[in-house]
Amino acid sequence: MPYKEREINKLYYTMGEVTEMFEVNASQIRFYEREFDILQPKKNKKGNRLFTQEDIANLKIIFNLVKNKGYTLQGARDYLRDNKSEAKENQRVIDSLERLKSFLVEVRDSL
Repeated sequence: MPYKEREINKLYYTMGEVTEMFEVNASQIRFYEREFDILQPKKNKKGNRLFTQEDIANLKIIFNLVKNKGYTLQGARDYLRDNKSEAKENQRVIDSLERLKSFLVEVRDSL
C-alpha cells in the first residue's frame, strides 16, 4: 500500500487564504463576520484577521445555508441560533461526502 501524505492543518489562516478557499471577496467574509456571532476570528496587533479551523467550519456552515440552501441572512442566523449542533453535524457529513466523492472521482480517472 503506497504511502499517503497527511493533510497539513494550520492553526491560523489569513484572510487571503480564506478568500481563496471560498472564492469570495474579503469584504464578504468581513460582512459575514459582522452579521453572525459565531464568526470571531482573532486579530493580531496589526488588526489582520486570523481564522481558526472552527472559524472555517462555521463559514462553511454559513455559506451552505446562504448560498446552497437559499436562506436569508436573518433566516440563517435564526437557524444557527436554534439548531447549532445539528448544523455542525450536517456540515461534517457534507464534508465527509465531498471527500468521498473526490476520492471516487480520482479512482475513476485512474482506471
